[in-house]
Amino acid sequence: MTSAEMPASSGSTLTLHSDPNNTKETDPLRKGNGVYVTVHGHFYQPPRENPYLDAIERQPSAAPFHDWNERIHWECYRPNAFARVLNDRGEVVEIVNNYEYFSFNIGPTLMSWLERYDVEVYQRILEADTKSSQRLHGHGNAIAQVYNHIIMPLANERDKYTQIRWGKEDFRSRFGRDPEGMWLAETAVDYATLEALVAEGIRFIILAPSQALRCRPLPTQDDPNPEWIEVGGSQIDSTRPYRCYLQPTLSTSSSTLNAIATSPKDSGTEKLPYIDIFFYDGPISRDMGFSDVVYNSTHFAGRIGSAVRGDHRPTQLISVATDGETFGHHKKGTEKTLAYAFTKEFPQQGWTVTNFAHYLSLNSPSWEVELKSVTAWSCAHGVGRWEDDCGCGGEGSVWHQKWRRPLRNALNWLRDQLTDVFEEHGRQLFRDPWQARDEYIQVMRDRSASNVNRFLSRHQTHKLTAAEQVDALRLLEMQRHALLMFTSCGWFFEEISRPEGTQILRYAARALELAGDVAGVQLEKGFVKRLGLAPSNVDEFKHGAEIYRQLVLTAQLGFKQVAAHYAITSLFSNQKLVETRSNSLPRKDAVDKQSQRYHKKVYCYAANELDYQLQRMGSLTLAVGNLKLVSEITWESEHLVFAVLHLGGWDFHCCIQQFTGRRDYSQIKEKLFGALQQASAAHTILVITQLFGEEAFNLQNLFAEERHRIMRLLSEETLTRLGQLYTQAYRDNYGVLMAFHRDEIAVPQELQVAADIALGHRCLMTLRWLEQDIADPQKSWNHILELEAIATEAKHLRCRLNIPDGKQMLEQLIARSLWQLLHDANGSFNADIQLLERLIDVGDQLNIDISLQRSQELYFSCLHSQIAPVCVTNPVNEGDNQCLQLLKLGKKLAVDVSMISNQLG
Repeated sequence: MTSAEMPASSGSTLTLHSDPNNTKETDPLRKGNGVYVTVHGHFYQPPRENPYLDAIERQPSAAPFHDWNERIHWECYRPNAFARVLNDRGEVVEIVNNYEYFSFNIGPTLMSWLERYDVEVYQRILEADTKSSQRLHGHGNAIAQVYNHIIMPLANERDKYTQIRWGKEDFRSRFGRDPEGMWLAETAVDYATLEALVAEGIRFIILAPSQALRCRPLPTQDDPNPEWIEVGGSQIDSTRPYRCYLQPTLSTSSSTLNAIATSPKDSGTEKLPYIDIFFYDGPISRDMGFSDVVYNSTHFAGRIGSAVRGDHRPTQLISVATDGETFGHHKKGTEKTLAYAFTKEFPQQGWTVTNFAHYLSLNSPSWEVELKSVTAWSCAHGVGRWEDDCGCGGEGSVWHQKWRRPLRNALNWLRDQLTDVFEEHGRQLFRDPWQARDEYIQVMRDRSASNVNRFLSRHQTHKLTAAEQVDALRLLEMQRHALLMFTSCGWFFEEISRPEGTQILRYAARALELAGDVAGVQLEKGFVKRLGLAPSNVDEFKHGAEIYRQLVLTAQLGFKQVAAHYAITSLFSNQKLVETRSNSLPRKDAVDKQSQRYHKKVYCYAANELDYQLQRMGSLTLAVGNLKLVSEITWESEHLVFAVLHLGGWDFHCCIQQFTGRRDYSQIKEKLFGALQQASAAHTILVITQLFGEEAFNLQNLFAEERHRIMRLLSEETLTRLGQLYTQAYRDNYGVLMAFHRDEIAVPQELQVAADIALGHRCLMTLRWLEQDIADPQKSWNHILELEAIATEAKHLRCRLNIPDGKQMLEQLIARSLWQLLHDANGSFNADIQLLERLIDVGDQLNIDISLQRSQELYFSCLHSQIAPVCVTNPVNEGDNQCLQLLKLGKKLAVDVSMISNQLG
């Protein structure tokens, strides 16, 4: 493919299948004629937040990334927001926001994470929906999702409605419009779920072809009773939408039916509520997930084309659906396939890229469908995968899933017990507790004090006291966790002790705890007894009760753990370890902040430091503090006193107790710092124990993120010494190393490791200096020359530089320098661009696999808006012309600039 074949921009796709003289009658975006294509991506990750911290902790299995959300983000969510279209030289011709062409849903819990983690990608997704809505006459690509991915047929009626209402409100608050469609978790559906969807104004859903039972043309006056066609074996024609009428059932309450908007059948003789349904093409969707069809846009378009019906029907929709993570995470690089298919292959075929809502606006269903009673897309046994030992999820495994039914029963029992607590205590605080729960999503989206106060004012039965406000929020959080504990992922796989199963049990434990805080009820014993009936496949655990004891109870956190975390980390300031002087004479350094107040956030807790005093004595460091902690979620608070003794190295001894008054606190400080004067660790710990009791915390009790940071800080001195030793060994044996390589003899491992570490350390230090001195051209050039020398040396000695921090530094330096060049050159353009080019070159020379994606995106965003106009309007007269230099830089960044170069001659 050549650049001339590529679309000029992602927004130019539409012109490829219409000419300027198109009228409303021939424009496929306005008149429902021709072949339409919809690719739906279900983007979802299970909620992974620690229920006590409201944050995801490090997941080692996702290395080198922090956690699986972050890993999949960099492999899928971000690449699809900036999908490359490349020419045959591997240069970027176009950067496409695939979300502008996808039909997509993104789980609300995942969207909340994206909003916090990468606001640039989050905004690209919102902008994509806006642009698709403009292109498709008011019908955006995004659809909503039931809130936290519960299996709707297994939920009770209240939970069904809350899941839909939370999903709608979350969608509305982000996309600024009401959702037209909604994605059901695992496409699991029954008629009770359809009733709830219709009652909540959802117009359509997407299902698998295997979920249809039979279909027929809609009755008309000419044919009032058309014959039903059995399609239970996935034979339904997926190229058209279907209308599904909701037959009244014994479970359908009169209030529900009255709330449902009704429309007449074409016969005009009866009125029944309905919802429209799209069935995706099953074979192509399976191929997308399980074959290599999406690795090549031509093959993908060919596979789509094989589904086009040649029976001269005026319109048809080829729709496919799969997990959005397929594109980039499960199948690397396939976001590029989609970008090229959306903007080139599909329009070349004369197909219109659309979404379900837009197609429905052009083509109202002329057929109706009846569904099987209870079905899902990933279970051949209805919804057995989430309640029975049906075999799904253990494909090819010898492990059973006998634990599924007892787990479901235990959680159902707990849900019902929590319902009693909520109704009994909620009616004292809320005018309508269940309405308050449905609208609690407004607080989940914005936990600012002003917003929470407005929410409570709307729902309270009377002006709530501070204690009642805490109980009100505890009750609502209890219900939030009661819904989170039904997240489908807990049953999806073959074993209850997997992280997904453990996670939903942690949500259950938090709900139990909150219920006890409000009502004093003791539900845990009954819950654990029921978990004991859920057999594990892992001998170590035996059953769910043991998993609960080993993996859930051990992860519970309270105010004391948060205070201990605060206390130990208070010894570390500005990423530097508080100095300990084990080799110096005993001395006393004091830091006293009695007159100051210090505010800090510890995850979802606000820490108000009322007093803090630190003293050092030889190798010992003692800090004593007076701290008030407030949960930003439930507003509960505790006033605590802490004492933490650092004995040096990895040894910490921390104790916590309730604040009992200023006099007691003053005496505690006097006794502790008096004990420290003896410079005896044993004596100081004895006094701490006498004052605080036996319960103590250490480094292991820190939350993982901070523990790892402190471990790195504590290791810095040791690593620095080792680096010096390796560097000395490398220098002393440099000639020997060169001789081994010159004669092509295997280098002794010890010498090669010394070279790898020494050069890696030298490279990292040079990059840090470069980062500090980047504003000084002379120093920057010196650092770059040093990096080039390191690269040459490493190449000769075949060293592998393992410096992930240095890789990230260099990528950021290149992007920052490029931004400065394009937006704020300050009259030093020639020097700046030369420096930038050398930075890019040195990244290649160091062979540390730097990524230029961010810089590519920055350059490409300016290519047509800034660089091209300058080049076209200013003729090239000199060899050092800025335009030529910028185009040369584009080539170095692997961006196709040939179109502009050709215009310049």
